[in-house]
Amino acid sequence: MDWVLVAAASAADVRLPALAASAVKAAGGEAGEWTSLADGAPLHAGFLPFAASGEGAAALRRQIEAAGPVDAAIMPAARFGKKRLLISDMDSTIIGQECIDEIADAVGLKAKISEITERAMRGELDFEAALTERVSMLKGLPLSALTRTLEERITLNPGARTLIATMKAHGARTLLVSGGFTYFTSRVADIAGFESHQGNTLIDDGAALTGEVGRPILGREAKRTALIEAVAALGATPEDAIAMGDGANDLDMIRASGLGIAYKAKPVVAAEATGAIRHTDLTAALFFQGYRASEFVRR
Repeated sequence: MDWVLVAAASAADVRLPALAASAVKAAGGEAGEWTSLADGAPLHAGFLPFAASGEGAAALRRQIEAAGPVDAAIMPAARFGKKRLLISDMDSTIIGQECIDEIADAVGLKAKISEITERAMRGELDFEAALTERVSMLKGLPLSALTRTLEERITLNPGARTLIATMKAHGARTLLVSGGFTYFTSRVADIAGFESHQGNTLIDDGAALTGEVGRPILGREAKRTALIEAVAALGATPEDAIAMGDGANDLDMIRASGLGIAYKAKPVVAAEATGAIRHTDLTAALFFQGYRASEFVRR
């Protein structure tokens, strides 16, 4: 079967062409010719077509990632190319924080709530039950705490604006979908450049949170549904989408997409994604689609 290995690294001493070819050979594959995508950019990147069995390809990404600070994606050659939809999780993917954990700090509950968040993202807890429990602890929190959290604590991850601007410039649609809250998704979507967003709703009485979350709760299945509906609206298929996330509630949309990317993700997510970003930044998701650095719209 024909495959493509895409690799990116930030370290100047990482010799990606040799590393990729060596890893393919060690996995029993037959390597083609390396093509650079970096064009002198800060990141080093390129892709290598190769022929191998499915079992060999599955082991290859683990091998190349273990060889050094390299981010990689491996996919059938037919699925390599620019996608028509970018759908992404927000917390710990587009932004560097978990919003509910940062909100909780205002009432001295960050340690307790972040522990539940971590377990839910690892897939150890039911997402809906964990979200309901955490939101109930925020009852009585003034709405001004949400504003302070956004302004003082929430930051975009490196490469986010460039990823979104570049895909939009090449005709892709962009959707931010989060198990977090619309107060943040609406504002982060605007800051980062997403065209649309979906999230959960924190209920308030006009002055403070009531400790309740709007129904239905947007979780794992809803994220996959959002992907399916978004590509259908484009007259496309799930293979035309790139889906990114870090937690277990992102798994279904990552599995359904043509290019699923685990961003600094929990092991259960990284194990099933097409590609993983751990060492570079979100622009690696462009390289994974075959974009050259000269095509990036820098933001």
